Amino acid sequence: MENTIQEAVTEVTTLLTTYGLDVIGAIAILIIGWMLSGWARRAVDRGLSKFDKFDVTLRTFFASLAKYLVIVITVVAVLNQFGVQTASLIAVLGAAGLAIGLALQGTLSNVAAGVMLLIFRPFRVGDFIEAGGISGTVKGVTLFVTELATPDNVHIVAPNAQLWGTAVMNYSYHPTRRVDFLLGIAYEDNMDQAIAAVRGVIEADGRALKDPEPMVVVSELADSSVNLTVRVWVNAGDYWPLKFDLTKAFKECLDAEGISIPYPQQSVHIASGGSEKIAAEAAE
Repeated sequence: MENTIQEAVTEVTTLLTTYGLDVIGAIAILIIGWMLSGWARRAVDRGLSKFDKFDVTLRTFFASLAKYLVIVITVVAVLNQFGVQTASLIAVLGAAGLAIGLALQGTLSNVAAGVMLLIFRPFRVGDFIEAGGISGTVKGVTLFVTELATPDNVHIVAPNAQLWGTAVMNYSYHPTRRVDFLLGIAYEDNMDQAIAAVRGVIEADGRALKDPEPMVVVSELADSSVNLTVRVWVNAGDYWPLKFDLTKAFKECLDAEGISIPYPQQSVHIASGGSEKIAAEAAE
């Protein structure tokens, strides 16, 4: 019994003598690596926060990436402290990373697209966009998906790759937009009178911008009407309210001026002789 205890003590002493310094060194590396990882995360976050246009989501992503990169380097250093062949380990991890990347290539493409969206900023939160066959107001952009809300408040979650890989129409990008109208008047009506009436309606609405100047022109002699093209510039936020209000105001103003808005008509003339002949053939 005494010999067994003595052998155990001797073995422990040998292990401590052989690996004690390695264990202490590994613990020191872990502590220093953990402290450096936190410092790297804070440093990247502070550095990127100096750029006003850098998105918060992307800033957090890069800060976390820096932290975990330092942790991986620390783990490799600890393994190297114990004599583990890190070269072969890195090769195995690289092969595993490649396999995982191929299996999750759709997800990774969304991450890449999310990063590109956050860097180049084709749209921001609050913009109304149309892209990839969908349209709505942007509510949030993450590394994987973009969240939108349609005008009737339907929630849409779109993969970032779907938006990045297609043309994006941003209706909120510019501060002003142009509202277009097409008004038809009868051929018998006075065109100058109609144009003056339409201009009066536009000038009476304070939301219509003076610069660029509104345009009211005769654009087409159609089959059943003389068409007036009306173009009014407005602040982007007033686009739909102005469009709805002016549409109603144009109709009321033209009615008050005695100017009619014709609708398509088609006259059909049937020769009486032809109908009698058809009736006689049917009787036979």
